[in-house]
Amino acid sequence: MDRYEIIVIGAGHAGCEAAMAAANLGSTVLLITMNMSNMAQMSCNPSIGGVAKGQIIREIDALGGYSGIVSDQSMIQFRMLNKSKGPAMWSPRSQNDRYLFSSEWRKFLENNKRIFFWQDFVEEILIAQGRIIGVKTGLGMSFQCKSVILSTGTFLNGIIHIGEKSFSGGRLGERAARFLTEQLVKIGFESKRMKTGTPVRVDGRTLDFSKMEKQPGDENPGKFSFTDTSALKTQKDCFLTYTNNKVHEVLRSGFKKSPLFSGRIKGKGPRYCPSIEDKIERFASKDSHQLFIEPEGWETVEYYVNGFSSSLPEDVQFKALRLIPGFKNAKFFRPGYAIEYDYFPPDQLSSTLETKLIKNLFFAGQINGTTGYEEAAAQGLVAGINAHQSINEKEPFSLQRSEAYIGVLIDDLITKGTEEPYRMFTSRAEFRILLRQDNADERLTPLGFTLGLISNDRFLRTQNKYTKVNKLIDFLQKSSVSPEIVNQYLISLGSKEISQKQRISSILLRPNITLTGLSANLELLSNYIKINKEIDREIIEEAELKIKYQSYILKEQELALKMIALENQKIPENFDYHRLNSISSEAREKLSKLKPATVGQAGRISGVSPSDISVLIVYLNY
Repeated sequence: MDRYEIIVIGAGHAGCEAAMAAANLGSTVLLITMNMSNMAQMSCNPSIGGVAKGQIIREIDALGGYSGIVSDQSMIQFRMLNKSKGPAMWSPRSQNDRYLFSSEWRKFLENNKRIFFWQDFVEEILIAQGRIIGVKTGLGMSFQCKSVILSTGTFLNGIIHIGEKSFSGGRLGERAARFLTEQLVKIGFESKRMKTGTPVRVDGRTLDFSKMEKQPGDENPGKFSFTDTSALKTQKDCFLTYTNNKVHEVLRSGFKKSPLFSGRIKGKGPRYCPSIEDKIERFASKDSHQLFIEPEGWETVEYYVNGFSSSLPEDVQFKALRLIPGFKNAKFFRPGYAIEYDYFPPDQLSSTLETKLIKNLFFAGQINGTTGYEEAAAQGLVAGINAHQSINEKEPFSLQRSEAYIGVLIDDLITKGTEEPYRMFTSRAEFRILLRQDNADERLTPLGFTLGLISNDRFLRTQNKYTKVNKLIDFLQKSSVSPEIVNQYLISLGSKEISQKQRISSILLRPNITLTGLSANLELLSNYIKINKEIDREIIEEAELKIKYQSYILKEQELALKMIALENQKIPENFDYHRLNSISSEAREKLSKLKPATVGQAGRISGVSPSDISVLIVYLNY
């Protein structure tokens, strides 16, 4: 029987990040997947990032994960979303070559000498005296290990629905995983069902793009990784088109055969990414819905119809699509479908993503009720780190809500649970001005370095970057300009003239005034940048953001410190909440079930009031 320190089950986005993190920290890892050809498969849309999700990818990169690097290496278009809003809302998003993304991930995994592979499915986790000792596969193979990370995606008892057809599968064309749910439920875990879906794929040669709106990438495309990955030189366009009433009429004609409306689908679907039939039912007054037509790669004619997820009969899907502008002669690669699968409510986990029932068993990704590559990858990274830390008796790793979107994600899952697929939004983060996409390296690279996932060279480069940023800020705060030097520039932008000398930093606070614009009009600033040749666009933008939003940043830092005080107040693991007679019965029940690790976590549990927390604090300090 082969022996490994950690076994990762499932090679999706969570499993790949988990395997790399654990191996890079020094553990030997066996990655078991049902299909070696589909590692890090982009099962749904061929894109990475977006609102809040782009922040997560930059955080993964800053901690030493690989999703940002792989995204950069497989990118075919880049856009920074929400640029018209404040920087807390700016979110990077890329279109990716689906096949290149998967192959680049596989290269990283295979080049790691501590990672080994086995193509099979796991039917049983071997447990002795409440601890992990190994796994048994469908081929009858057994492998020993100290820890298991379960990252099974949509494969646990997956059922695919297309109209009145239903059949077992984890993805279209791939079999579902059986037996694991049943074993875990017998042990004492709670399991529920969820639903997600994916749209049709079409042949781009048969589309009329002249009938659609072109959606090009940014003129100066950015990237995700803080490492020296290459920026895009050429990009592929996406396109925008719309449904109409005729399309909706055809779709409605298939409702009687829809598994969604007939009740055959029991699991809850994603509220923020509904199927097209769900959209026209819920928003009956709308005459049209947006559809984004996205290329699947550099060397393929396949396109993804973003916004047309469906489980209607395939003939209904095809008939409706051909009524959409640009789709009159469309040919299809495969229909859209819905998939139901098992998940385990995540309030059964600690902040390390270790299960509370079984030592060294970790859950990551859609098994925890989340949706999205980014959310899955973040959980995989945290689970991989903590599996290694646990078996080596090292300090557990977790992130607070004020430190990262990843911290918000995991805290939401373990304290609130989820009844529908959880998706990250900027609105979920109360400290989103602190958690910007641009400063993820400043926030998290020191933590990655301490763990051992960030090299000394990269850590020093990050320190050097922010030394330059701070020196530039100091220069702007100390340097003043007179009216005759700057007023002409201010007038050109419709900004009020100054009557006496002002610091450059004060002028920069005005709307429409940028540091790039000032440097082009102020010789003093221009000379400073020329002398300090290593000041690039990234450093200029970071200095500008820090100056413009300094007051907001300081306010959030003050609030974060108050929250950290509650996070630092630990609750004993076996604390008996039934002794607290002064708190509500609901609070006693919830706290006893979820066993929060800190007072801060306890305060975020639904049904636990501020007065309940006050009683708890008094009791803990007594």
